[in-house]
Parts: sequence; C-alpha cells; structure tokens
Amino acid sequence: MRADLPEFLRTTRASYDAVAEAYAAEHPDSLAGRPLESALLTVFVELARARGGSGQAPVADLGSGPGHVAARLHALGLPVFGVDVSPRMVALARRAHPELRFHVGSMTALDLPDRTLGGIVALYSIIHVPDDHLPSVFAEFHRVLVPGAPVLLAFQSGDEDGHLRLTERFGREISLDYHWRTPQTVAEQLTGAGLELHARVLREPEGEEKHPRAFLLARRPPLPAGPVTDRRA
Repeated sequence: MRADLPEFLRTTRASYDAVAEAYAAEHPDSLAGRPLESALLTVFVELARARGGSGQAPVADLGSGPGHVAARLHALGLPVFGVDVSPRMVALARRAHPELRFHVGSMTALDLPDRTLGGIVALYSIIHVPDDHLPSVFAEFHRVLVPGAPVLLAFQSGDEDGHLRLTERFGREISLDYHWRTPQTVAEQLTGAGLELHARVLREPEGEEKHPRAFLLARRPPLPAGPVTDRRA
C-alpha cells in the first residue's frame, strides 16, 4: 500500500489490526443465520455468471476481513480474491482459507488494470469511508469493472445519514469511524460514478442491531450493442 495513505485509512488499518483476532472469533461467518444476505449474495453470483459466461473475470471482495464472504463466493463457483486494508485481517483470512488469495489494499486505489473485475462485493466496508471520499471509491469501482459486471453493497442505514466514532472495541483502544447512510444517498453516489442501480433492499434491525441494513445491487453499464445490419438489402 502507498505510504501517503489518507488519515481515515491509517486509523482504520490500525484499528482492525488491533482487534483482528477478537473480531474474527466473534464474526467467523457474518452470513450464517442471515438468509436475506445469503440470498442476495446468490443473486450477485448469478448476475456475475450471466455477464462472464465461459470467460469469467475474477470477483473482488473488498473489505474481506476474515475471508468468509470470499469463501462463500468461491463455494458458489466464482473466481474470487479478497482485499483488506488491515494486514492482520489478511493474515487471518489466508490462514483460514489457504486456497484463496487475499491482499492488503484499499478500495480507494485498487492495484488493478482497467476493466479486469467481473464483480465487486463490499459488505459493510464503505461504512468506514468518509462522505468526501465516497465518489472516488465508486469511480474506482467503475474503472476496474468490466462492462456489465455487478456490484453488491451492504451498509448500515437509517432515516438520515449519520456518523459515530468508536474509541474502544473488544477491550482495545481504537479510532474507528462508522458512517450510516440512506439507500438514496448511496444510490446517488453510485449513479454519479456512472454505475447503474439494479435493486435496493432494506432490512429492519435484528437482535442487537441498532440500524436497518441496506443492500444495493448495481452494475457497470454494458457496452452498447453494435449497429444492426439491414439484411433486406
């Protein structure tokens, strides 16, 4: 990763490095017991397959954490790799899923050529991105996706946008910002970056959750069809 990281990335990386083991122990699989999330991930897989055909480009799990989402995508038959800002999280993911690739990196500046990804999953990772950096993140998504490739986002939501900074978690001192946003706010940012919105879903809080969960499916627009030849001539 670049040495000149923005401050929010440095604090996010340090915070997740500090709590990585405890986080992975508490959240070994955030999809377990979440039928809606699992179903939406399956929809994403079908959309990626429909776009990719026999030459499926790899899918990236951005903010991959302990690696369970990437592992689920792999089990569903997609070529996938994970990217996380925390080196400690990447080490844990590699240990838990040695058959998959995980890299240290940031969704703000992906070390990938243009039009190389067959899809992007970012579940609860844009929540740490400040408002003024979100447009460039989605522009980066647009850059690396092949035309027609899908995006699945999940994030905490509410009736209006909000922000919270945590200074302690799992008994460790951290400095971690959480941003919750309405589906409309994020949808407008996606379309502003040139992505097309496909679906939006809002789930009510469950258990100890304090905020609704929002899910957006989008895609990079497909290439326009070529000119139709008039065969009557």
